[in-house]
Amino acid sequence: MNLYEAIFLRKSVRNYEMEPVSGEILQEMREFYGEIEGLNPGIHTEISIIDNTRGKNRMMHLFGVKAPYYLAFYSEEKDLAQMNAGYILEQIALFLCTKGLGTCFLGGIKPRMGNMRRGNMKFVIMLAFGKSRGSYTRKAVDAKRMDLKDLCVYKEVPRQWMKQLLEAARLAPSSMNSQPWRFVVYDNRIHVFAKKHNMNHLGKFEELNFGIMFSHLMVVAEELWLDVDLIRLEDITHKNFPNNQYILSAILRT
Repeated sequence: MNLYEAIFLRKSVRNYEMEPVSGEILQEMREFYGEIEGLNPGIHTEISIIDNTRGKNRMMHLFGVKAPYYLAFYSEEKDLAQMNAGYILEQIALFLCTKGLGTCFLGGIKPRMGNMRRGNMKFVIMLAFGKSRGSYTRKAVDAKRMDLKDLCVYKEVPRQWMKQLLEAARLAPSSMNSQPWRFVVYDNRIHVFAKKHNMNHLGKFEELNFGIMFSHLMVVAEELWLDVDLIRLEDITHKNFPNNQYILSAILRT
């Protein structure tokens, strides 16, 4: 299984065996993280692995998920830092899936007192991981997601590779399974919008959600050998779209 295949198989795991993961896999994960180019490479990030194989992190058990390991993600406080965090973390989650491990984003869990900052970086979110108790995968058809017809407005008939990009985006996990994204689809580009939830800006985890979804788009683009850029188009930014907020565009370079 590679990252592309993991997109269609991974599910959030909330029940784990409290068993150690091999040091080799933990090191491979660190090396994989070091190779990821974020949405904004100028944003410095850092990860910290918390070993909970002895089950001592009781606060995480009470308010989150009891797992043998937690990955704490830290980032500089810059524009789109949350989106960048989601973009990187989802790729780590997919990587762990390829190694036979389960993962789960924990939005309400924080490190122990005194660990909220690392130098000029601030804690963003936690990822639980380890050997799952039960299956760590599911079939794509079993994923509780909206249909593409409910997420997309098609301005042109999409080609096969465009359908693959959109399907991967559709399967992206999101907090409360909100699927806040909406797509305006052309032959060689996708304009991405956020469905407004009675607010005028993106909330913390909604921005992170979009980073997760964009990681799916770019993993598929790499698998299909597509040269795709994620850019913000100013001519769309200033337009008024009822109940939707423009985020970014995914454009195929030819």
